[in-house]
Amino acid sequence: MSEETGTTTADGPSAEDRARLDREDREERELVREPDVNQESNRSATRLELFFDLAFVLFVAGCADMLAKDETITGGLRFAAVVAVGWWAWASATLYANRFDTDDAIFRLLTLIGMGGVIMMAAAADQVTGPAWTWFVVGYVVLRVMLALGYLRVWRTLPETRAGIRPYLIGHVAGGAFWLVSLTVPAPARYVLWAAGVLVDLLGPTLSARRPDAPPLHMEHLPERFGLFVILLLGESVAATVHGLHDGKWTSGVTVTAIAAFLLTAALWWSYFDLSGGAAKRRLVQEGGERTHQGVHDFYVYAHLPVAISLAAVAVGLEHAIAHGSDGHLPAGARGVLGIGLAGYLLSAAVIQGVLSGRHRAALIWPGLGIPAIVVITMLDLRPAVLVGLCAAVLVAGVVTGIRQHRHGEIKVAKV
Repeated sequence: MSEETGTTTADGPSAEDRARLDREDREERELVREPDVNQESNRSATRLELFFDLAFVLFVAGCADMLAKDETITGGLRFAAVVAVGWWAWASATLYANRFDTDDAIFRLLTLIGMGGVIMMAAAADQVTGPAWTWFVVGYVVLRVMLALGYLRVWRTLPETRAGIRPYLIGHVAGGAFWLVSLTVPAPARYVLWAAGVLVDLLGPTLSARRPDAPPLHMEHLPERFGLFVILLLGESVAATVHGLHDGKWTSGVTVTAIAAFLLTAALWWSYFDLSGGAAKRRLVQEGGERTHQGVHDFYVYAHLPVAISLAAVAVGLEHAIAHGSDGHLPAGARGVLGIGLAGYLLSAAVIQGVLSGRHRAALIWPGLGIPAIVVITMLDLRPAVLVGLCAAVLVAGVVTGIRQHRHGEIKVAKV
């Protein structure tokens, strides 16, 4: 092979490859590197990002514990609000890393300190209205401060990005300030400040997308990261199956319910990664780069919030269903959590697939038709194994339908 192509020759690596390897080696030895906009063609999740995600595994588990203790409407709303806060904490850190991950010492330190903040939030998640609420606030503020410092670093070294990152910087500072002030305010007023802080912060991506000179997002990396977060959430359902089997003492009813729960979880995975999530990624990769300032990627980001809340709720519903597998029926609260979680996920997936693929009819067939089916099933007072089994059957039938749609060209997907 010739040196012009930068490939290996009979005498070893080409001059171009050796120069590239030398450059990468020099960069690896540099503890501090100036931030730059990520433009690598094969950008993928880093080991630090995966390590960072571990804290959110614990956060989601803490939220699940909170809902498991209070499966009322009030408990469900509190659960959804706390998951939303944690999801935005993760998503905002991901959006920064997507553009400006230098993997140098400063970036790593900022990320690890921010991870410490997430650990505080995770430890206090199920006591957010109790004595540990202050630690939840401190953890969130720590992550806001680390992100603001990261953007200030970019502001100093990349003047051409200032207009595009200004909404993020202002949002993180203002949002963190609302939360910091809430430390001095009694409930329920402090919760209003929390909501205001998150809402101000959430405007960042939309306002930035309106800037023609905003630094572009990496459209290969973005769906990979959000896909990994979906894996994290589905992992809670796998953990729920384990806990349900353990707590239910492996009785026949518990075991059958656990098998159905795992089948349901596998169908959720298949439905997202091969169908809805794949259709969304196809739009991002093929058209998102050209339309990055027209709302494609921010719709994709925001639409994953109800996905996160729904999948976290499904895990709680499944654990309770398995634990009650030997009973004659599942308590109404657990049925409600499972039904709302599954229906919410299917609705979110249908919207993501329909809007981003533009093929609304296919999305209405699946996941659309699965929504009323799940609602009807979970309204019935059935034995847990029968109820979970029927829900799993609906999801498996949906996956088969989606595969058929894909094979006939009714939906087009990219590998997530």
